[in-house]
Amino acid sequence: MFFMRFKHLHAPNWILPVIIFASLAACAPTQAQPTLAPAISTSTAAPTATIQWFPPTSTATPRVVQVPTATPVYLPGLGATLATDDFESDAIWNTSISDEGSVSVSRNRITIAAKEPEIYIFSLRNEPLLTDFYAEIDAHPALCRGGDSYGLLFRANNNSSYRYALACNGTVRLERMSVTRARPIQEALPSGDAPPGSPGDVRLGVWVAGSEMRFFLNGRHQFTATDVNLGIGTIGVFAQSAPENSAMTVTFSDLVVQSVGYVSPTPTPTITKTPVPTSTRSP
Repeated sequence: MFFMRFKHLHAPNWILPVIIFASLAACAPTQAQPTLAPAISTSTAAPTATIQWFPPTSTATPRVVQVPTATPVYLPGLGATLATDDFESDAIWNTSISDEGSVSVSRNRITIAAKEPEIYIFSLRNEPLLTDFYAEIDAHPALCRGGDSYGLLFRANNNSSYRYALACNGTVRLERMSVTRARPIQEALPSGDAPPGSPGDVRLGVWVAGSEMRFFLNGRHQFTATDVNLGIGTIGVFAQSAPENSAMTVTFSDLVVQSVGYVSPTPTPTITKTPVPTSTRSP
């Protein structure tokens, strides 16, 4: 039989407590880890409203103030009726007939007919002689085209007159006639009131006071002109065929003439002499 002898060894003093602590730790129950509470979401507090001590107010839209302007008065100073003519008689009109053309009065109209190119035919009323006046007359172009023209004569005599002319191309103009020569005062202007050819109807108006002359169609102002050459005369009508046309016909009716009492507000310049200063001698 074999025997072994164990020798008892002495351990250091600090080992025993360590062993005891380890044994106790092994027997102790496992401690659970603490569970973290879920995070509570916090909302950001709404900002406090800023107090507006001077809140904005709506600005009123400014109103556009329109200053009324005076309506131009194109026919000032109209007075009594001086003459009317319904063309029942040819006694106070010049009438004629020839191979070139004719002037005749019938059926309450005066008719001028040109039968060849470049023929100028006119007829004057014997009375009254006029200086300042307003006259209206109806015109009815029956055969008229292109450069054919017709219209009203005023301050007229057998040698000269003013001629308010409408052309069948839709224009108006003013001329001063000397025998058969025309000198333009107002060049041709297009007008929506002038009949562009024939047949057509239009009412001509002429207002005259001194050297100022105003012209109308169907009561609408067309233009104003001034001229000092002719101061008195009678009323007449005319027609003139253009070089490119062989014939034209126009009739006139319902003539009315009124007096005009008007003085232009434009002052006439007065020439004055500037006094020459005289020297003063000292005592």
